[in-house]
Amino acid sequence: MTPAHPSAPAPSPNLALNQLVDRRRARGESLVHLAFGEARLPVLPRLAARLAAGASRAAYGPVAGAEDVRTEVAGYFTRRRQPTTADQVVVAPGSKPLLMALQLTVPGDVLLPSPAWNTYAPQARYAGKRVYGVPVPAECGGVPAPDALRTVLREARAAGGDPRLLILTLPDNPTGTLAPPALVRELGALAREEDLVVVADEIYRDIVHDPDRTPFLSPAEVAPERTVVTSGLSKTLGLGGWRIGVARFPAGDTGERLRDGVIAVASELWSTLAGPMQHVAAYAYAEPPEITDRVRAAARLHGAVARAVHRIAVDAGAACRPPTAGFYVYPDFEPLRARLAARGITDSASLAGALLDGSGLVVLGGHLLGDDPQALRFKAATSLLYGDEEQQAAALAADDPTRLPHIAGELDRIAKGFARLLD
Repeated sequence: MTPAHPSAPAPSPNLALNQLVDRRRARGESLVHLAFGEARLPVLPRLAARLAAGASRAAYGPVAGAEDVRTEVAGYFTRRRQPTTADQVVVAPGSKPLLMALQLTVPGDVLLPSPAWNTYAPQARYAGKRVYGVPVPAECGGVPAPDALRTVLREARAAGGDPRLLILTLPDNPTGTLAPPALVRELGALAREEDLVVVADEIYRDIVHDPDRTPFLSPAEVAPERTVVTSGLSKTLGLGGWRIGVARFPAGDTGERLRDGVIAVASELWSTLAGPMQHVAAYAYAEPPEITDRVRAAARLHGAVARAVHRIAVDAGAACRPPTAGFYVYPDFEPLRARLAARGITDSASLAGALLDGSGLVVLGGHLLGDDPQALRFKAATSLLYGDEEQQAAALAADDPTRLPHIAGELDRIAKGFARLLD
């Protein structure tokens, strides 16, 4: 258990790293940036046209979003075995504001898998909450190990804490893995026993690499009365800069109370999702063939490149969960600790520093993700290897994108960088 009392969050690791990358590139240094979770994909022409067509939507709209948008989002969730009506949906400028609004709405402290996406904990602290990290199971990330969660709950309450909000990431950022259905069912039952509100961040749901081999079960299917699902278009369609997020609330009194609270926060913080973006969202969440084809192609691309980086890490001697979704890998260099210690590399911060200084590889150390600072782990975002817009299009169309010269060259540089750690 790793409780942290309410305090001002540390500066954003993404912001600090990007500023560092900008300074080094300004000095002419060549870097392989693997630290920022951006889906590098070209914008579909019909989405761009939809954005332009919505330019006249300049008036303020409903805080929760226009009814046509919420209806399409409801259909999206219904097609994923989560029956939904438009009044259960809120749209926002990205999923991150929705997650922050939930932190401000749900009382009590927060339970996070460890490691977890680096925004969850700072948001909780901004909301004045304690954060309790719970180790993830051996087979996957994004969810706490159930036995460890029970222990943390018992110890936290005995120490005066009040954990009530459990955040899960399915599929996971940072490990690129998906919790299996049996584990999701166990956690859903545990949430009921312990009266926890569950937030399921499912922004990577549609980019499972092989859905036939990696089945998806949402907590909203096993504990529907207490689960809020958040998602968006930044990862599936590469629209990060457009900032389109959605949330699905449970039916019934609990869901209405949570939705009303989020709308109250939204009315003071972002007012409404921009009209042109709502025009885009209505089209994208209707899932015409162009959208579903692009998402499938993106999942194939993400899987091919993530698996290539995974192989490089394992060949270098690291332990690493095989990625099954999204575009991340999370290597653990613990098997090489003795050799790395001889070079002064003893924790995640010194490991990330050595990769940057020795090879120009920019990664996000596990200590910035709530992981044990003494561990030798980091996150690598493999989607940053796809190149410029023309190269991204070629990667989407390629039978084997790892053989394209621009991606193959970056993969070779990563392999050499990992090898240099042990020279």
